[in-house]
Amino acid sequence: MWGKLYRLTRNELTHKAGTEPQRNLYGRRKGPKLRDRPARLMAELYPKLALPDSGPIIVEQRNWFEVGFGKGEHMVVNAQANPDVLCIGCEPYVNGMAACLGLIEDTGITNVRLYMGDALSVLERLPDASLEKIFVLHPDPWPKTRHVRRRFINEKPLAVMAAKLKAGGELRVGTDHEIYMEHSLMTISHKSFTWTAEAKKDWNIRPDDWPETRYEAWALGEGRPVWYLRFLRT
Repeated sequence: MWGKLYRLTRNELTHKAGTEPQRNLYGRRKGPKLRDRPARLMAELYPKLALPDSGPIIVEQRNWFEVGFGKGEHMVVNAQANPDVLCIGCEPYVNGMAACLGLIEDTGITNVRLYMGDALSVLERLPDASLEKIFVLHPDPWPKTRHVRRRFINEKPLAVMAAKLKAGGELRVGTDHEIYMEHSLMTISHKSFTWTAEAKKDWNIRPDDWPETRYEAWALGEGRPVWYLRFLRT
């Protein structure tokens, strides 16, 4: 496995010197028309939980942050298990947000805040050293070389995440895509992060406090391995 970590070249991992990463959001933003309940939740519940579109975001408690939460199952389980933590989640896909709102209404949790858009925009507006954990779980791997800059695990997002994590805070990256796993291990050789793995089981067995996601269950059901990468803010 270690030899494979160097399959990608440095040029494939970073954009050209002197250019900023694109801030476009790629992938789907909207799917099938929302039915009655999801439409009601988007109209009534989302505004109560939504973060502002601009300006500083003030947070005063323990805070965890999830990038692209899909339908929200991982975030909702975390919020239920940790009522003293504010779980902040970003998801640009309208139907995913609506599904997450359904889980929030069903469980009655109140310790969540949501944003339907660019996660990096929210991270940049949070106070430095305000987050205990950041989750990037099964992001779009964008496997083609020409799309590498679209990956969330890249130089600028990592610098922002490092600034927002407390010392000793944790970045978790989950993926079932081997190239994305290799890319993550190479790119997160950032001076602000330390990979916690000491043995093979540390990255190929899901920790007990890591709720399963739909994408993970789907990958395992199809016989694909899943990698669980954990990094500490040094």
